[in-house]
Amino acid sequence: MLTLSNIHTYYGSSHVLQGVSLEVKNGEIVALLGRNGVGKSTTINSIIGFAPPRDGKIIFGDVDVTKMKPHRTSQLGVGLVPQGRGIFPTLTVRENITLAARKGEWTLDRVLKLFPHLERRLKNLGSQLSGGEQQMLALARALMMNPKLMLMDEPSEGLAPLIVAEIGRVIGQLRDQGISILLVEQNLSLALHLASRVYVMNKGQIVYNGSPHDLEADEEVKHRYLGV
Repeated sequence: MLTLSNIHTYYGSSHVLQGVSLEVKNGEIVALLGRNGVGKSTTINSIIGFAPPRDGKIIFGDVDVTKMKPHRTSQLGVGLVPQGRGIFPTLTVRENITLAARKGEWTLDRVLKLFPHLERRLKNLGSQLSGGEQQMLALARALMMNPKLMLMDEPSEGLAPLIVAEIGRVIGQLRDQGISILLVEQNLSLALHLASRVYVMNKGQIVYNGSPHDLEADEEVKHRYLGV
């Protein structure tokens, strides 16, 4: 589904990603973990095309998307749930959801069945939603693009525990319906519950990869790289 091979990404002269390689297979959730500022969001931005890598390759399906513009990568079937949600505050919920919609299995009706609370808020502006509702809106909008792969950057950030549990339930449902997901997440328990494989980043490099069970048992890695 998605393969990153020896990715090197820079912001100006700052060498942020230093040889990152990872893989997301069909129908699985892969979690990318690490402390703040280690390069997780830059990895997402490199994949979608906001920060194209200077060296290395990004292959989605059988297409090289390394230098591809973001809208073209999106059209191939990569959906983005950005950090900070990125909703449009002056548009209605309906307008936000349907803005980038593409024909496919995910229709407005189907999305609203997954997020019934949004159905009651369709006429509200994005700015009138709570943080949890805005996150659900960001997920709904990405689904309307009918993606094969979803990139999720900190979907539980700043949310109350009950809302985090609801977001986790939805992400699990998406996996069960065959959508592959690369999940950047600070909430370790949520990530380990959802993911089938995990990568840990430090200073722009992958320093660990394995199963959630193995990471849960590795106290040294958790303490050294995740602050647990």
